[in-house]
Formats: sequence, C-alpha cells, structure tokens
Amino acid sequence: MRNVLRTWRDEIKKTFSGRADAPPDWTVRLADGDDAGYHLPGSAVWAVHGSMTPIVGGIRTLLMQSLHPGALAGVHEHSNFRDDPLRRLANTIRWIFTVTYGSTAAAEEATRRVRRLHEPVQGNYLNNDGEVRTYSANDPALANWIHLAFTDGFLAAHKLWGGDVPGGADAYVREWAQAGRLMGVEDPPLTEAQLRSQLDRWYTQGGLRADARVRETVEFIRDAPLHPLLRPGYRILFAAAVYSLEPRYREMLGLSVPRLGPFPLPVRLTTKVVLGVVHLALGGPRRQMGPSETAARQRLKRLGEPVADVA
Repeated sequence: MRNVLRTWRDEIKKTFSGRADAPPDWTVRLADGDDAGYHLPGSAVWAVHGSMTPIVGGIRTLLMQSLHPGALAGVHEHSNFRDDPLRRLANTIRWIFTVTYGSTAAAEEATRRVRRLHEPVQGNYLNNDGEVRTYSANDPALANWIHLAFTDGFLAAHKLWGGDVPGGADAYVREWAQAGRLMGVEDPPLTEAQLRSQLDRWYTQGGLRADARVRETVEFIRDAPLHPLLRPGYRILFAAAVYSLEPRYREMLGLSVPRLGPFPLPVRLTTKVVLGVVHLALGGPRRQMGPSETAARQRLKRLGEPVADVA
C-alpha cells in the first residue's frame, strides 16, 4: 500500500511539473531578478494561482478554448498534444507561474518564449459562414479569446472551490489583464462585468463553433492519458469543470452535469475532497508554499520588499 501511495503522489507531481524527485529548474530561478515582478503576496493573482482550484480551472479553460475554430485548428495542426499532452501542460504551467511569481524580466522572457513557439502556428479554417479565415496563434483577436477563457475559467473554479480573493473578482480580472497584454491582447477586461461582456460578444457574434473536431477534443480531454491511479480523481475534476461551465457552453460542447438517475451527483463536495487530497499529496495538511512561491519570496526578501513575509 505504501508503494501505491508513493507512486500515486509521484505521478501527481510529474503531471504538474514534469518530474517527481525535485522541483523543475525554472522554479528555482524565480528567486533571481532585480524587481518584485508584476504580482505580489496578498494579491488576487497569488491567492487564486496559489490554491488548488486552477486544476479545475485549467480543464475548464481547455474546454472553452476548443470552441474557437482557429484556436482548435492551431492545436490540431501544429502540436503533438495527443502524443505528449503533459509536456504541453507543463509548458503552460511554467508560463503561468513565471508571470505570477517571477520578476518582470522573467515574465517577459517566458512570454517571448511562448510567442516564439507560436510563430509557426498559422493556417486557415472555415468560419461558420463557410468563408476561409486565416488564424495565427499570436493574432491579438485569437489571443483575446484564449485570455478570456483562461481568466473566466480560473475565476469560476475559484469562486466554487477556493477561498476569499483579495479585492474580489474584479481585482483578479484587473491584475491578470497584465498577462493578456504580455501575450498581445488588446483591451483585456479590467472588471468581471467587462469579462462577461467580452465573452457575450464572442457568443452572440457567432465566432464560436461546436463540430466534430470539438467533440473529438472534448473526448480526449474527458479521457486524458493519465496514469491509472490518477484517473478516478481526474473524472471528478472533469465533472467539476463541466459543472462550472455556463449552461450555454455546456450545451455547445454536448456536456451535462453528471446525474444518478433523476438526481445530480454531489460534484461540489466530491471535488472539494479530491482537491484536498491532491493538496495533501503535494504539500501537506497545512498551507505549504509551492516551489514557485517560495522562490519568489526569497527574491522579494533579498530585495527588501516588506510584503515578502505576507502570507
């Protein structure tokens, strides 16, 4: 039993960081740098990204992003997500945590790295009117949809399963807008109302689509190629992501909240339990800082920032 638990814990660590024996090298380097970075202890971004809720938010974000035919074409035609989905996940986590916890130089370099990887991601797709449209992963309009899906997904998951957010939802949207600007997003939302308005605009203007390729992608996300020990918990987290979606997007994606006959399953409670178990596997019974946050606090302390010890 002890070996099974150790394997389970190691697989969780490998899923999120790429290795089980030590933190990734890039997290250690977050202690370097000559300024405080874009976000500080006590910020809304640190509160949301330092919790367990981004696990659900990330799944929800993938589902939402798949509704844009340009975004989906880029993934299918220019990535090896089927062969190595965890590498793509690890790269995304690296960018998120570097922008969250790193110096401004580290955040900007991480963003340049992502944008360089995006440069060849270009092509054509048919829009809902049958017209040929071009797409580019670095296009501001496409980056806008990706940013909206990300912000909405992480915020929605945290509202359901996280703690308080300093400054509330508006603070998180406003602070994470900086990440959108780094990725070339023009006019990112600064309040939750603006976030809702921009999402509504995408929906009503007919730029989103659910087709056979979307259904194929949803099935891949639903049945992600994880270690068998992780799959029971992942099924609950996938159900949580579906639960957190607005009904109109659930309908587009062909998904529904799990039920047992006429009764809905207790998704909120079971998700809270699974996230608690993952937290225990990664850190322990009390709040324990991850390696990225630890490195960031070391940098802040070295720079004499008074917020370094704010928990």
